[in-house]
Amino acid sequence: MTEFKNTEHELRLFRLRLLAVVILVLVCFSLLVSRFIWLQIVRHDAYAAQAEENRISVVPIVPNRGLIMDRNGVVLARNYSAYTLEITPSKITGSLDDLVDELSTLVEIQPKDRRRFRKLLEESKNFESLPIRTRLTDEEVAKFTAQRYRFPGVDIQARLFRQYPFGKTAAHVIGYIGRISQRDADRISDSDDEANYNGTDYIGKEGLEKSYETQLHGTTGYEEVEISAGGRAVRTLSRTPASPGQNLILSIDIELQKVIEEAFGDRKGALVAIDPSTGDILAYVSQPSFDPNVFVEGIDQQTWDELNNSPDRPLVNRPLSGTYPPGSTYKPFMALAALELGKRRTTDSIRDPGFFWLGNHKFRDDKEGGHGVVDMYRSIVVSCDTYYYMLANDLGVDAIHDFMKPFGFGQITGIDLEHERKGLLPSTAWKSSAYSKPEQRKWYAGETISLGIGQGYNAFTPIQMAHAVATLANNGIVMKPHLVKMIEDGVTHNRTVTVQKESYRIPLKQENIDFIKQAMVGVNKEGTGARAFAGAEYVSAGKSGTAQVVSIKKNEKYDAKRLATHLLDNALFTAFAPADKPRIALAVIVENGGWGAEAAAPLARKALDYYLLGKRPGDKPGKPGSKADEASADAAADVPPATDAVGNDIRD
Repeated sequence: MTEFKNTEHELRLFRLRLLAVVILVLVCFSLLVSRFIWLQIVRHDAYAAQAEENRISVVPIVPNRGLIMDRNGVVLARNYSAYTLEITPSKITGSLDDLVDELSTLVEIQPKDRRRFRKLLEESKNFESLPIRTRLTDEEVAKFTAQRYRFPGVDIQARLFRQYPFGKTAAHVIGYIGRISQRDADRISDSDDEANYNGTDYIGKEGLEKSYETQLHGTTGYEEVEISAGGRAVRTLSRTPASPGQNLILSIDIELQKVIEEAFGDRKGALVAIDPSTGDILAYVSQPSFDPNVFVEGIDQQTWDELNNSPDRPLVNRPLSGTYPPGSTYKPFMALAALELGKRRTTDSIRDPGFFWLGNHKFRDDKEGGHGVVDMYRSIVVSCDTYYYMLANDLGVDAIHDFMKPFGFGQITGIDLEHERKGLLPSTAWKSSAYSKPEQRKWYAGETISLGIGQGYNAFTPIQMAHAVATLANNGIVMKPHLVKMIEDGVTHNRTVTVQKESYRIPLKQENIDFIKQAMVGVNKEGTGARAFAGAEYVSAGKSGTAQVVSIKKNEKYDAKRLATHLLDNALFTAFAPADKPRIALAVIVENGGWGAEAAAPLARKALDYYLLGKRPGDKPGKPGSKADEASADAAADVPPATDAVGNDIRD
């Protein structure tokens, strides 16, 4: 009986356990069914899309950057493909220095490569792939590929590179590209072009590469690629090709540019040449220059320090941001102002004793004893300071300001480069707002006098000076100066002209313009430019200038031999030719060059000779066997320094 009760008890317990197991199984099964319904029905669309994204990878296709060419189709900035050895810092496990040392046993890695890599590492995100060596040879690629398994986080990439085949020539015009920095990335993210820069590593940093970045970059394409669970590409599902960037056709003549840069040699300065009828900038020289190629892959610290700390300031874009007193190159504009405002007639004369008194202050002419009787024509030809001291005093600062402003002096020209400086065209209103103390805000009569000879507060950029003389040569018709002549579609090659019409016209009397032009022709025939332009096969107009860098004390005479080189006067020259129908106008400044007629005028002559005649410095005169040209050269060699009627030098 007892055994029966035990058996019944065990059977009851078994049934209870079985029921519990059945209930547990039912609960688990219910949970599985619920989860299945949740995943397959409720959340089906969301997870299906997510799974598809895991299966398909969208890869950006970086567009080819547009080319930059000169006016004759010579390529100044181009692309080429090459292999790079790249390190992704987040993927390496050991010491970075040890890794680079090991890599150097397979691929040559120079100290400058290491310095550049360190600089990139500081500026980049840790997960980015950074180049340790660029432009690998086929042999180096093969060596590394065979040993790749030893270097996790290191790989070879095929990339497009930017190259500037002319190196330092026109570097300040073209500029350069560089890797996108965090600052660049922030600026891109704030713009509408963020998606267009997916996969792009480089962006324009300076020059036209920067100011025309939008046109040069192109449109990024995309490729949808099916990938395996291991992350390997299986097949391409769809492809939207990239659109190449637009090409820039510059107004620059690169051969003219080379001639001028070579003529400058080791001297510092700038020259800007413009076609007066179109505003095309034919040459844009800033000396010394730099090689933009060193910036493309990230410049190493040592090279950067050498460029940035050089006393010659090769990175400064002098035509755009250098400001200088125009010196006597300002005098033709002063004379034109006098005629237009009725303050002088062409026949009015003064007797120049070699100085001008205002109150108890004596303003001296550069020629001791003066130039004698001087009318307007002769005042320009011999560059008589006293004439323009008196004229400035009669005109007044505000009349000078108002007349000069439309010519672009002290104004932004709108050239297609960034960071253009305005310079300074003084006026009473300017001085009143520029200073805080009452005695500083007042304009004094003596300050007007120096303005007449292009000194005092006057401070203009070389591009402004060239623009002004081009406007004068073009009879007061103002054309916007520009470096990009046309933009060419990268696919269709259709071209669009950038500047099609004049900006405005300055209301000037043609007889007054003609008189000033004729006086400037006289400068190159019988005045301060006569020696530099002796024997020229064309008629040119010009004006020399010499601008002080340091002030000379009262009763003290300027003596170049006693001054350090960096304190010598700046030499200037403006010119246009042919005089009757100008095709080229220019302004040149040689820093600390001394007399404008001696240092700057010969540079202007070489530029005009090449552009108008195709002659290079050092070439034999004219075509082989040309007796006329040989005679012209002999005449130029025999011409003595320019002198006035009594034989004194007029070397302004």
